[in-house]
Amino acid sequence: MAEENDILFKKREGIAVITLNRPHRRNAFTPEMIGQWSEFLREVREDPDTHVIVLTGSGDQAFCSGADLVGLEEGTRAKALDRKNELWTHIHRVAFEMEQIDKPTIAAINGVAVGAGLDMALMCDLRFMSRSAKLSEGYVKVGLVPGDGGAYFLPRLVGTAKALELLWTGDFVDAEEALRIGLVNRVYAPDELMEKTLEFARRLASGPEIAIRMIKRAVYQSRNLDLRTALDLISSHFAIIRETEDHKEGIRAMLEHRSPKFVGR
Repeated sequence: MAEENDILFKKREGIAVITLNRPHRRNAFTPEMIGQWSEFLREVREDPDTHVIVLTGSGDQAFCSGADLVGLEEGTRAKALDRKNELWTHIHRVAFEMEQIDKPTIAAINGVAVGAGLDMALMCDLRFMSRSAKLSEGYVKVGLVPGDGGAYFLPRLVGTAKALELLWTGDFVDAEEALRIGLVNRVYAPDELMEKTLEFARRLASGPEIAIRMIKRAVYQSRNLDLRTALDLISSHFAIIRETEDHKEGIRAMLEHRSPKFVGR
């Protein structure tokens, strides 16, 4: 059973922060936490006052070490179909909710992220990482396949060959290497990570919301489209955006040589 404060939700200045709060278990998540997590994602997706979502872990040792392994022995005795359904209908709820969110999502990786813990970070649009943190898919070391989207997300970030290397070996990647291969966007000193992440989040939260959300939609939708279809899609987005007050304010601000003041900010 999840404790009341195993996962924390905080909303302020248009930013929702989700904190995995089990440092004594290296922020490993439980099934109960997944339920709370997915419900909160659904809430912020529909909340007009939330513009950016940040995911992080409590403490400075771990972002998330994946699923809590307590009870794993009992789980291995379950039938294969039961194990599949547990992943598909429960654990994967976070991935499905994240896929529906067109607001920016940022993982602030404050410590070790392993297996499903790393996969949770890969689901976010951006990853900012502490210089002391390390990342590993890790599944192969216990004879498993990546169970929470690693085989989907990782190749899209670092390419097929590098993704296979990391998935086949389970090797840890430090912050500098993660930055070099494009696994993370930025690296900060441990005591600066959340400050810098929230600073960036505030920048997005104060921007033109409709344009930012449509940019995210266009980027993810275009990955699965041919060029002609992608350009047809973006022409529709472009035409709609031209009608927004944010666009009109942006043009006025540019002509008046001042910073724009976007609607509702």
